[in-house]
Amino acid sequence: MRTILVVLTGFGKKVMFPKTRYVQGVCQTCQTMKNHISSTEQKILAVLQQGLPKSQSPYQDMAEKIGIDTEQLLAVLKEWKKQGKLRRIGAIVNHFKVGLGGGAMVVWQVEPERTKEVGEIFAAFREVSHAYERHTDKNWPYSIYTMVHGKSDEDVQQTVQRMSQACGISNYRTLVTEKELKKVPPTYITQLGAQNTEEKGQKC
Repeated sequence: MRTILVVLTGFGKKVMFPKTRYVQGVCQTCQTMKNHISSTEQKILAVLQQGLPKSQSPYQDMAEKIGIDTEQLLAVLKEWKKQGKLRRIGAIVNHFKVGLGGGAMVVWQVEPERTKEVGEIFAAFREVSHAYERHTDKNWPYSIYTMVHGKSDEDVQQTVQRMSQACGISNYRTLVTEKELKKVPPTYITQLGAQNTEEKGQKC
């Protein structure tokens, strides 16, 4: 399982995206976050980004790896959630392993005044795992993006047709992955591992 630190929810909730600046290859948004959390919180974040341990006691295992009590780890996570730093922790499902061999991103051209209505219709489909709004451009008028899954490509197309009929939107495009080049979870703490190695070496 993989830890999800930022989750895009369905319609009905407004999601804000902070502007990120890159200077000499360093993400300033992530660097700012790192500078505003304690050493213990940095260790917690470093362990979280590796994903949940595949065990019956994942939080206890993570706490032991960090070197703190399980109660302290849970207290930090609850505080992060309260502050809005953490939306939720969940698992990313491998769709192929559960028999969903078909999948596509479908983008829809929707009138601004119908965005919420249409988005909620799409989000209600069991075959849709993601439904969210994005900005449009004069050469790209599609404002709603949906991830549609099925046992086969034919199943996906049938679902897309049902979605189109359900909302009366016929202007859409189906985008299919031709080749997956890279897929990794986000990394917020990059130097902690090296620091811990140095500290252990000094103690020896």
